[in-house]
Amino acid sequence: MSRVCEFTGKRPMVGNNVSHAQNKTKRRFLPNLCNVTLMSDRLGRQFKFRISAAALRSVDHVGGLDAFLTKAKDDVLSDRARKVKKDIAAAVSA
Repeated sequence: MSRVCEFTGKRPMVGNNVSHAQNKTKRRFLPNLCNVTLMSDRLGRQFKFRISAAALRSVDHVGGLDAFLTKAKDDVLSDRARKVKKDIAAAVSA
């Protein structure tokens, strides 16, 4: 399973561990991913996503899954999230 947030596209970053003696060794900074189940008010269904803790706070701040996905750009969303966004848009227009 890849370490990528499905809502923000956050990926592992690369950097250095730097010791007191300034020895540098490569390391990875992994995103804080959480397996969450979010409820869509428009569709009346629950969806499981693997998103970062920052994205989870953003979903709560914006006002839920529906509001977050309608404002999110398609290029950062995963395929599953894009499909849910499309379903929500269809439910709104209907």
